[in-house]
Amino acid sequence: MINKTTVAVIGAGHAGVEAALAAARLGLDTVLFSLSLDAVANLPCNPSIGGTGKGHLVFEIDALGGEMGRAADLAMLQSRTLNLGKGAAVHSKRIQVDRKKYQAIIKHTLESERNLRLVQAEIVSVEVEDGRICSVTTSLGEVWECRAAIVSTGTYLEGEIFVGDKNYPAGPDGSLPSRGLSACLSALGVRIVRFKTGTPARVNRRSIDFSALEEQKGERPVVPYSVLTEKDLDEIEQIPCHIVYTNEDTHKIIRDNIGRSAMYSGKIHGTGPRYCPSIEDKITRFADKGRHQLFIEPMGEDTEEMYIQGFSTSLPTDVQRKMLHSLRGFKDAEIMRYAYAIEYDCCDPTELYPTLEFKKISGLYGAGQFNGTSGYEEAAAQGLVAGVNAARKLLGKSELVLRRDNSYIGTLIDDLTTKGTNEPYRMMTSRAEYRMLLRQDNADQRLTPIGHEMGLIPDERYEKFLEKKANIERETERLEKTHLSPDAVNPFLLKYEQTPVSSGVSLADLLRRPGISYEMLGELDTARPELDLRIKMTVEIGVKYEGYIKKEIAEVARHAKLEEKLLPADIDYENVRGLRIEARQKLAKLRPRTVGQASRISGVNPADISVLLIYLGLA
Repeated sequence: MINKTTVAVIGAGHAGVEAALAAARLGLDTVLFSLSLDAVANLPCNPSIGGTGKGHLVFEIDALGGEMGRAADLAMLQSRTLNLGKGAAVHSKRIQVDRKKYQAIIKHTLESERNLRLVQAEIVSVEVEDGRICSVTTSLGEVWECRAAIVSTGTYLEGEIFVGDKNYPAGPDGSLPSRGLSACLSALGVRIVRFKTGTPARVNRRSIDFSALEEQKGERPVVPYSVLTEKDLDEIEQIPCHIVYTNEDTHKIIRDNIGRSAMYSGKIHGTGPRYCPSIEDKITRFADKGRHQLFIEPMGEDTEEMYIQGFSTSLPTDVQRKMLHSLRGFKDAEIMRYAYAIEYDCCDPTELYPTLEFKKISGLYGAGQFNGTSGYEEAAAQGLVAGVNAARKLLGKSELVLRRDNSYIGTLIDDLTTKGTNEPYRMMTSRAEYRMLLRQDNADQRLTPIGHEMGLIPDERYEKFLEKKANIERETERLEKTHLSPDAVNPFLLKYEQTPVSSGVSLADLLRRPGISYEMLGELDTARPELDLRIKMTVEIGVKYEGYIKKEIAEVARHAKLEEKLLPADIDYENVRGLRIEARQKLAKLRPRTVGQASRISGVNPADISVLLIYLGLA
């Protein structure tokens, strides 16, 4: 028997979840395949959503109509905003979530979604006819005809776990790996590369002496990730996290046993993440540091498992115990799950269009760690884009290509498809050249109109967004137009050790002063309207950073012309006189869609771009 669907999504991690929901919500019959329904939306690496740069992605996913932020809000154990000591551009939200509750919320959302079927099955091959995807086949021999397929296999694809000198085929958390699909893709011409990641041990809460640790409480007020979250998150009794530090004893144990690490013994060949290294990698690379910070985080409300962030390792179990017991408060700690490293297959993302469709195979898309990224948030963001584009292509509608100047998601995908990556890619605020424009607080202003146009944001939600946008504009204008006399303002300024004024001043000018916040202005501002916290945040940041924002807008305008200049799909770079050999080779291989994208390719310099513009008659 041959089964039929329109869109097949392979893998139900965070990329697969968003891809399947997007395709189904755009009206296409969609099947989401998972090796195990118990592993849907699993959080095998850490029990949190967000973080530096990653929190921005979650807000953007929600602004476009995705699911991750809403589920994280509902499963929240603790909320914190990172980098508050720095500028607003790099403020990044991070939520500790109840791991099992998060999974249950996502799984039930999938099960309840119209047009979506959730099927436990291993996909071992994809079939192509005339350069176009036509079906996928399970390990049980079932064939599913489809018109599009999205590969979102996470770390399962030919997964192999390493602990010391032991290694065995497995997916994360000791689950079954995906076997066979990698060879099939390779035979179809997809370039497969090998990456590695890892996770720390889990420890029983009762065996930790918390009196020896630093407590880290959550924040209030809590700004939800999702505009759909109706629950008052300030009412939740947040569970504290804790901080502990490695010490010289810990480092000595690691150094004495470094040769037993799978990473340093030569067993592991995949490239690991630069920005999330194992503890043995930290000790080796940063030998001058006397200690490293570790975070003790709860796995859920109904479990005693505690996660030790920053303690990832592939050292053998006896060394893991010694390392752990060397930490303050962990002398009698009981390991419930040992740490491990995991290798897995992924594709070369430069083989993808910015839509995340493979250039060589029509209708086949990649998303998530399969595209060479690390992290749940990067995966979910790509899944959403892949799902939207697969659906819209089949519906004969315009594609979704996000830009570097309107989103972190656009920056992420442009980096992957233009520059590629030789290690698991992690989103950070430093990767975005327009980060003053790409703040967490204005994600909906940047992307909700796009989500509405794509069909993921319903009209009712869009009307509420327009109302919020209007409120922001009205309040900003009111602050600019409301002026106060020196007599009214100077006592306030002296109270906060600010320089007095000699003439009238607007509320906006007062707000632009360092050390003066929107809330503080309430002492002077008797006509202030009642506004949602999110509106007040955006108004304050918009006023305070107006000069920087205008500069970035001007910078975007200068680069926009290159982004608008399309390159012919059939251009023969070998015949473009004046291009250097390296530029010809890179352009021919990557086939950029715009001159702007071509300008960001490593090995293509400004002189090459000038040659291209002249050749195309665009100079």
